[in-house]
Amino acid sequence: MTSPGARVGEDVDDLGVEEALALVNDHPGPRPRDPAHAHDGHGPHTAHGAAPHRPADSHRATPWPEARSVAERAGRTAARATRRAPVSVPLDAALGLTLAAPLTALTDLPSFDTSAMDGWAVAGPGPWTVRDEGVLAGHAEPAALTDGEAVRIATGARVPPGATVVVRSEHGRTDAQGRLQVTREVAHGQDIRPRGQECRGGDQLLPVGTLVTPAVLGLAAAAGYDALTTVARPRADVLVLGDELLTEGLPHDGLIRDALGPMLRPWLRALGAEVGTVRRIGDDAEALHRAVTASEADLIVTTGGTAAGPVDHVHPTLRRIGAELLVDGVKVRPGHPMLLARITEGRHLVGLPGNPLAAVSGLLTLAEPLLRVLAARPAPEPYVLPLRDAVQGHPHDTRLVPVVLRGEGAVPLRYNGPAMLRGIAAADALAVVRPGGARRGQETELLDLPWTSGGIGVCFT
Repeated sequence: MTSPGARVGEDVDDLGVEEALALVNDHPGPRPRDPAHAHDGHGPHTAHGAAPHRPADSHRATPWPEARSVAERAGRTAARATRRAPVSVPLDAALGLTLAAPLTALTDLPSFDTSAMDGWAVAGPGPWTVRDEGVLAGHAEPAALTDGEAVRIATGARVPPGATVVVRSEHGRTDAQGRLQVTREVAHGQDIRPRGQECRGGDQLLPVGTLVTPAVLGLAAAAGYDALTTVARPRADVLVLGDELLTEGLPHDGLIRDALGPMLRPWLRALGAEVGTVRRIGDDAEALHRAVTASEADLIVTTGGTAAGPVDHVHPTLRRIGAELLVDGVKVRPGHPMLLARITEGRHLVGLPGNPLAAVSGLLTLAEPLLRVLAARPAPEPYVLPLRDAVQGHPHDTRLVPVVLRGEGAVPLRYNGPAMLRGIAAADALAVVRPGGARRGQETELLDLPWTSGGIGVCFT
């Protein structure tokens, strides 16, 4: 483990990342796939210039649960291929990262006996003669007390040697002779925080794989750390496609505002990525090819162009560079035409649909599992809540429906069309509605959004 003052960006032993990945992403082997989707995306990389491999029955998309599993496995394969070393980062840059080495106590906490309250430190039985001086936090060790003596003390101040108890301000008073009397019985050691009460030097405070939250930063600072050894963020580039997109002003003349460009950078960062660039390149096949081949990111995210129309250039570009399709369409609404491709052994492309809510579906279906594994974040615990209203389902596909959480239930939101963001902007989670729909009161799996899921949303900065 590096010292707390290690240089920012300093590489440490590769084994730390491997251990972190193994610890927080330790899953059983791949689940059996639908026979119609036997290709699991783990064959050898397609030769340059060859067409991406597609399942034999290419008109059928991958079931939603299996698509997430494929993305997760792709992340594990990429992590093994790249073997990125842990990095040491200062505390103010570590929020949202994952510990690649245990957080070990560098000293006892507290490191000296401290007062838990404002009041008097006293020695022996009372009443006590009160010294003139007081003891404040941050000052050197005060003079020792002898039996029958007391001294004013502030919360957090060092307790004088010989003190047996701290009498709270509201539990004591001085008599006519100026001696301290108690108004409530106090026990030996009361309101004294003894040295090492929280931990002893060398104790493990947090294990490898812990997500760095604000509370973790506070603990690390209290323990004397200036920097933490963490898993480096995977890098992502975003390519926004479409000639119809405006970057400012009101929609007009068949042009619409680009909603995905402003949304994807913070959303990907909330999922654990470091976003290098967000580029708008329109419907230009050559520009797309140049941008994809020039990127060195672990993950390229494209928006739109994943279907088979005259200006949908994502599939032709993948064929041109010899990429391997791992997922080509998912049985989910919205977001059906999303895709996941392996560009090289350690690099991937996620193609999102152009409709905003469909793109969100693609992020949580394909980008989230892959980035979570690369960032060595723990997998979220699945949970279910009953639906407050029935949700109409698709005959064959999973539906992802924005919901708000109310008490012990989830309320589906109305604005859930593939082009709508009004519902997801107000949502706490997405309900995973299986084919056929869900009745009122039926317990349904929920996907938390990054800013509502146990600290992950701290990663926007």
